[in-house]
Amino acid sequence: MAYMNSQVTRGRGEMVVTATGMTTEVGRISGMLSGVEQDKTPLTKQLDRITVIITVMAAIALVAIVLLGLARGQDFDSLFVVGISLAIAAIPTGLPAVVTMLLSLGTRQLAEKGAIVKRLKSVETLGSTSAICSDKTGTLTLNQMTARTLVAAGHRLSVEGEGYSTTGRILTVAGTGDLPLEPFALPMALASDAVIRDGACVGDPTEGALVVLAAKAGLDVEGTRRTYARVAEVPFDAEYKLMATFHEIGDVVRCYVKGAPDVLLARSTSVRGAQGAARTWDEVRAAVLAENDAIAAEGMRVLAVAQRDLPAGSVTAASPDELLALVDGLELLALVGIVDPPRKEARDAIAECHDAGIRVRMITGDHATTAAAIAHQLGIEGRALTGAQFAAMSDAELDAQVDEIGVVARVAPEDKVRLVDVLKRRGEIVAMTGDGVNDAPALTRADIGVAMGITGTEVTKDAAEMILTDDNFATIVAAVEGGRGLYDNLMKYIRFQMVVLTGFILTFVGAGIFTIADGTPLTPLQILWINFAIDVVLAIGLGFDAPTEGLMRRRPRSPETPVIGRALGARLATAGLLIAIGTLVVVAYGEDRYGLTIATTMGLTTMSLLHVVAAMQWRDPLASVFSHDTLTNGRFVVLMLVVIALTFLVTTIDGLQRIFGTVELDGPQWRACLLATLAFLVLAELGKLVLRSVVRRRGGAAPSGETALA
Repeated sequence: MAYMNSQVTRGRGEMVVTATGMTTEVGRISGMLSGVEQDKTPLTKQLDRITVIITVMAAIALVAIVLLGLARGQDFDSLFVVGISLAIAAIPTGLPAVVTMLLSLGTRQLAEKGAIVKRLKSVETLGSTSAICSDKTGTLTLNQMTARTLVAAGHRLSVEGEGYSTTGRILTVAGTGDLPLEPFALPMALASDAVIRDGACVGDPTEGALVVLAAKAGLDVEGTRRTYARVAEVPFDAEYKLMATFHEIGDVVRCYVKGAPDVLLARSTSVRGAQGAARTWDEVRAAVLAENDAIAAEGMRVLAVAQRDLPAGSVTAASPDELLALVDGLELLALVGIVDPPRKEARDAIAECHDAGIRVRMITGDHATTAAAIAHQLGIEGRALTGAQFAAMSDAELDAQVDEIGVVARVAPEDKVRLVDVLKRRGEIVAMTGDGVNDAPALTRADIGVAMGITGTEVTKDAAEMILTDDNFATIVAAVEGGRGLYDNLMKYIRFQMVVLTGFILTFVGAGIFTIADGTPLTPLQILWINFAIDVVLAIGLGFDAPTEGLMRRRPRSPETPVIGRALGARLATAGLLIAIGTLVVVAYGEDRYGLTIATTMGLTTMSLLHVVAAMQWRDPLASVFSHDTLTNGRFVVLMLVVIALTFLVTTIDGLQRIFGTVELDGPQWRACLLATLAFLVLAELGKLVLRSVVRRRGGAAPSGETALA
């Protein structure tokens, strides 16, 4: 059965169409993908619940303020305006928009790193990734086949260089004698169609590796091809696993052949020696087979090259079948070990994943031996299984042994889907890479489907959550780190927002209960000033803060972990209560000594400064604000200074004084405001000191304050 989008590379034939459009296999996959419904992410659901809770609290506070004011005989209209102003400041109406904006800007940052994220929810999920199942070719490796070993005339030679660069030497072991390489390199140049241009291969990558090896052996490949033009050829076919070309060399027609070792060994009757003398196959059979097995055991793909001399004119009128029949009685020339070199950055990225608690597995269509060798070089832990072994395991066996599996080779599309299902049942957040149409179901099933931007099909790109523009595994890890950074900054913003909202509500409820400033410690416009001039700048500083150090040394976060757990919620409420107490104490002090206008101005100043301290404190729930990280974060420090300047200007500039009902404060009044701010800072630092000691007693440093005490 040939499926739609299958490529026909050679030959001819007739086909019977059995299905078209959406009834084809590709159409079925497309329909399955389009039927996937997008649900709200765990973060969105939790933020919705938080918004409802805060809204209810603000509504209760509004009712309490109005009732308490009416009980004191205040005018309903003025109370209603104050209550509405408080509701605007307290209800986090902008929280969903801010979250969406942060995630949207995060997608742009990830795109600059080479990872195009198609859905905002993926930015959130990236930070939780705990398992990455990656293709090998082109993602973990360079997708540049490179010859590493040449076995010829009893010599085992090592080949230097990377990829399709012709720079590199062919090294031999001292004492084994010189070996002329031209006779062994000629079939690599002549029995190949690939062309190397500017370090890139045009044609089959495996042929490219042979052409590069011929160049390293000293051949001018293009000149050699012009000198010994082809007079006939047997194109490569998977049925007979070889390619042969025929060239007029002197008085003979020489047949050069390359192909699978087992095929060429079966068609050979002799092996070329160091000085050109042929040795019979029986003499060297064991040594050749041992070399073949040794190269394969090192994880390399093995190719063989051979030749045969034919009488002049013997191929002039030969049919394809007759030409193939002539490819027999060969003289074996050499074995070549070829490998797709691992990306250096992939090794580093896998080591980073290990530190971050992310398990990497290799999924490949290569032989298990080759895949295991590459995995070992890359630092991927676990044993290698073939697709057949993987499919033969029961679900119970797979659940019990999946932690031991690092490589699945010769894998089928359904094996990828099954692996994703097994990992997700264990609570893992899975990223799966793919490039072919058959990879689409696995990408859809994974939490993060990653398509290759260069080699990936359109169906795969449609199914994926993220597209790599460079097909590089290191880009996935960079995207995970970026996702963690975005989520970390989002949590900074949310923690700060919850503290100041709680502070607003408790300040006005407390003022009503204790009859401070007639229940209105801040005027409506002062409330809006703090909300839009102070808190917005602070929110920008936190939401777009520099990434916290050590993000990739934390364990992955579970999406089901509450944004604000009970312990963290209690700490946030306590911080909000301290802000309310500090503000009310200053307002009460000012009202008693200086009158209501100065008291509300002092309240505005105190609350603004307390919000600055809260922003600094809740950048990290455990670390002290008196740290190197705080002082070296230039952007955040500048924004803090901007807020402090705004706090000063609103009490000194005449126009702002008239708008917001403020007056200029003298020294003792500023000291009162600063004293309340300092007290809040000291209490917050003492609380963090106690919490850090608790964490140490629990058995070591926590990965973050949020995860440790949320």
